[in-house]
Amino acid sequence: MRTFLVFLILFCLPLFTLAQNLRRDLGKENWDFRKKGDVNWKPATVPGTVHTDLLNNKLIPNPFFGANEKQLQWIENEDWEYETSFTVSAKELGNKNIDLQFDGLDTYAEVFLNGTMVLKADNMFRTWKTAVKKHLKVGQNKLKVVFHSAVKKGKEEAKKLPYTLPGDEKIFTRKAQYQYGWDWGPRFVTAGIWKKVQLHFWNSAKIENLRYEQKSLSDAKAELLFIAELNCRKAGDYLLKINNKSASYSLKKGRNQLKISYEISNPKRWWSHGLGEAHLYPFTVSISQATKIIDTRGLNIGLRTLELVQEKDNIGKSFYFKLNGVPVFMKGANYIPPDSFLPRAKDSVYKSIVKNAVDANMNMLRVWGGGVYADDAFYDECDKNGILVWQDFMFACAMYPGDKNFLNSVKQEVVDNVNRLQNHPSLAIWCGNNENDEGWHNWGWQKQYKYSEKDSASIWHDYKKLFHELIPKTLDSLLSKEKNLYWPSSPSIGWGRKESLLQGDSHYWGVWWGMEPFEIYKKKVGRFMSEYGFQGMPALETFKTFADVNDLNFTSDAVKNHQKHPTGYQTIQTYMERDYKIPTKFEDYIYVSQLLQAEGMKTAIEAHRRAKPYCMGTLYWQLNDCWPVTSWSSVDYFGNWKAFHYQAKRSFEQVLISVAEEDNQYKVYVINDELKPKKGKLQLEVVDFKGKNLWYSSLEVMIEANTSKAYYSIAKKEFENFNPKQIVFSVKLSTVDAVVNSALYYFDKPKELQLYKPKITITHLTDDTIEVTTDVLAKNVFLFSDKGHFSDNYFDLLPNEKRVIKITNSIKNSTVKTLFDTL
Repeated sequence: MRTFLVFLILFCLPLFTLAQNLRRDLGKENWDFRKKGDVNWKPATVPGTVHTDLLNNKLIPNPFFGANEKQLQWIENEDWEYETSFTVSAKELGNKNIDLQFDGLDTYAEVFLNGTMVLKADNMFRTWKTAVKKHLKVGQNKLKVVFHSAVKKGKEEAKKLPYTLPGDEKIFTRKAQYQYGWDWGPRFVTAGIWKKVQLHFWNSAKIENLRYEQKSLSDAKAELLFIAELNCRKAGDYLLKINNKSASYSLKKGRNQLKISYEISNPKRWWSHGLGEAHLYPFTVSISQATKIIDTRGLNIGLRTLELVQEKDNIGKSFYFKLNGVPVFMKGANYIPPDSFLPRAKDSVYKSIVKNAVDANMNMLRVWGGGVYADDAFYDECDKNGILVWQDFMFACAMYPGDKNFLNSVKQEVVDNVNRLQNHPSLAIWCGNNENDEGWHNWGWQKQYKYSEKDSASIWHDYKKLFHELIPKTLDSLLSKEKNLYWPSSPSIGWGRKESLLQGDSHYWGVWWGMEPFEIYKKKVGRFMSEYGFQGMPALETFKTFADVNDLNFTSDAVKNHQKHPTGYQTIQTYMERDYKIPTKFEDYIYVSQLLQAEGMKTAIEAHRRAKPYCMGTLYWQLNDCWPVTSWSSVDYFGNWKAFHYQAKRSFEQVLISVAEEDNQYKVYVINDELKPKKGKLQLEVVDFKGKNLWYSSLEVMIEANTSKAYYSIAKKEFENFNPKQIVFSVKLSTVDAVVNSALYYFDKPKELQLYKPKITITHLTDDTIEVTTDVLAKNVFLFSDKGHFSDNYFDLLPNEKRVIKITNSIKNSTVKTLFDTL
């Protein structure tokens, strides 16, 4: 009997194995690559890019160092071949269906399996899969991928049009547009198997797609409808199970759509960061037959309602998001791809990016349209942390073709990415493009490219066909109503027009591009500010990663090549001269450039927040970098916080104190984004830089929930007898328990302040906590250590004030710099 059982188990084991759908990662095989036409092959990494494979084989220098970028442009004009051999067992080949799936091919690729072309790809953003069982054999199999130059392909397509479209050859390629160079990024038009490649073994059925609709949501109950799309090769009876609920279905051969309802009693809602818990419900969905599980999918669902409210008012039209019935002021930034060579960005990078947003009190990130649809890890982290996502489709700053092949490719791209992303509760809104509409109407393209009336009509017709018809109609076919928020273009109206501040979202670039002073931010406030920004240089340590010590100056090729705006350093210099004394040391110049950026962005952010509810969102440009560079980012390529990110953390606090000069008065605003009122005491004083109190007042206040309001004002003339170069206005809001927040307001520009040399004392309270004090005002205290991250930095410290700061690692020694040290 025992022998018979052993025989039965051994006999049935292959059947049980075959019953479960399996996936095999071909990236774990040994891959090689070569330039097409070369004889020798070199080891390659999959997922990867041709640039990183060349670098790993020491065939090119570090693309990010010095001006190496310039000598590596030949790579984009070549074709490249990738190849691997892998073994298929008889048991694997015994599966009835075997699919080859590439999650990402960049971009023009032909795939050969054992000498037969099985796939031809032309879109970096799509998932590519094909049935390959008939091409496989037991034993050794050879997989080869040939990549053709995207630059050459784009130029070939451009020649087919009777006119030139803005955006050059890149617009014809469904490929990350930033790879062709941007005003913050290098030109590395790369190629490669940039995402996972796998074999999928299955027999009777597999889950092709899984989505859900939220039919209703109340405090008592949530009603969901799960929709599973199955590919069935063997007709019969199957069981679909969702957590502890199951239902039987009789499936036909081919495509099947199964629906199953699901209820949750007393549901917990998903809230954005700062308003409550981002609660997630885990679900496991499986399909089985005769008690054998065939395929499974998992997903996390956040229960919430989200509306984009646009209502006419006496000024224009509102533009705000209502989450779970509550108007929410969006605080955040624009996100770009975290590397020029994306496969190098592992899950830890995306986790760090989202953590930086959370730590800076943000609740929204915009995935900008010139990059890529972000990695799954990014959206997973946003789900967990309550970060809403404004999701652009991948079109930016150009006009695009409208031929049948291009539109068909885009449609499938939309399908692939919407199906991948739609179940994330963080996904707030889908946006057609970045600045294409504005560019067409405001950037003078018609004159620049000498379009005829017929040309212009054709180009605009293609624009509308893509962004006003194809994309929204495709969304309608994929999304339920509660998930389907679509905005054709960001911004809706260009920043040079008055209407841009009265309705829709606004990109305001009068500061920087228009060279207007930071003070203009106080006047140029729109309904939802989705772009604005100013550059700040990265940390000295970041400069040292791409430049030799002798090249740390503005005349070196290395430093110039890591500034991609044509007049970037001159613009920084011009603004710095307005507000600061220009340092002579390069290291000090970096420091002051960061203070300049932080102060300018503080002016913008706080003007936007004071204008609540007229303005209901502020997303600055930009959060991160794709390489080490001087740019608009608040966090550099290596994850170092600039002064601006610390300031963003302060300016995005749930309860913010902001002092504004209005109507010959100094007004003290308290912006409360919390959903409960707050009772407290405002303490206001004017002190000199040595700590002497010159004026004092206080009052009891009840801070209203979810509002911005001026709670105190004083005529400017009340402070006329004080020397504005030697005083600071200090405001604190405290409750019975603690100080809620505080703010300092200066009456003159930093370059006019008569500062004293501070004596700063650092006391180590614990291994990860320090206390900082000073004898006189210390302006912009910068703490530095190469081993740790400080919870606060670049802050102002009043005499005898104690600032307690957490450190990520134990630090025994740290350096300190203040603005006085640069004078």
